[in-house]
Amino acid sequence: MDQTKKFAIIGVGGYIAVRHLKAIKDTHNVLLASLDRADSVGIIDSYFPDSHFFVEYERFDRHIDKLRRAGTQIDYVSICSPNYLHDSHIRFALRSGANAICEKPLVLNPWNIDALQEIEAESGKKISNILQLRLHPVLIDLKKRMDEKVPDKKFDIDLTYITSRGNWYFTSWKGELQKSGGIATNIGIHFFDILIWIFGGVQQNIVHVMQSNKASGFLELEKARVRWFLSIDASDLPAAVKENGKRTYRSISMNEQEIEFSEGFTDLHTKSYEEILAGRGFGMMESKASIETAYVIRNASPVGLKGDYHKLCKTALK
Repeated sequence: MDQTKKFAIIGVGGYIAVRHLKAIKDTHNVLLASLDRADSVGIIDSYFPDSHFFVEYERFDRHIDKLRRAGTQIDYVSICSPNYLHDSHIRFALRSGANAICEKPLVLNPWNIDALQEIEAESGKKISNILQLRLHPVLIDLKKRMDEKVPDKKFDIDLTYITSRGNWYFTSWKGELQKSGGIATNIGIHFFDILIWIFGGVQQNIVHVMQSNKASGFLELEKARVRWFLSIDASDLPAAVKENGKRTYRSISMNEQEIEFSEGFTDLHTKSYEEILAGRGFGMMESKASIETAYVIRNASPVGLKGDYHKLCKTALK
């Protein structure tokens, strides 16, 4: 019996889509249809040159429906579209009789998950979220250690993530709060997820800085006190990083000891697909805590340099 799964992908022209194309191919499945408003999608040729491609949602919708009526059911729809469209595209997948595999954030608002739960139950299909950092060996080991011990006091965590972006960012949908969810959601959601997953639920959520290109705050979790700083501003990069010509800096330290996880990112999307196809993917409820956290952050009033704030806040506010 042929075990090959049939995929469609929405947002195939996006930055993250190539990891999904690779994951579909690496898991020995096939991409039958793909959609993107932009037509600069030659990357498809490296993976699935026979995939039907559409730039109009209506024609893509019709094609998927025609396949189904002709006896070819799409098994999975991979969703790599802008954040604010995830909810709608998940609904499309389920209405089409397919399972949904969605990039982060699953949705922008916590209550969207409640509605999707009803649709998921009605459809009998599954909604899976890509939470690839949960599959990183270093972070899996750290979670096991945290699960096995009750600390005498909470760990001190410093999260710093600076990923430089040019002027294009603010013209694109990513620069619009209502479409992307802002900095905390757009570049921070996977870090919030992994910290909550490892150190427990949020007990306090304070925002110190909130600007269009950077944000910083404090999270008190069950087992940790987290000072976080997120930025797309190249001027926030450490001097050594700039001197080496790099534009990204990622650091998580625990009690002033660096958690080294810079390696091992290459195949995490493929591992995510393997887990989803085996029935072990991450569902909606596993995504909800980080979505709630990011929602609170973007709707909070920054308190400024008060309390336990990240060390980069001072320079970022100059």
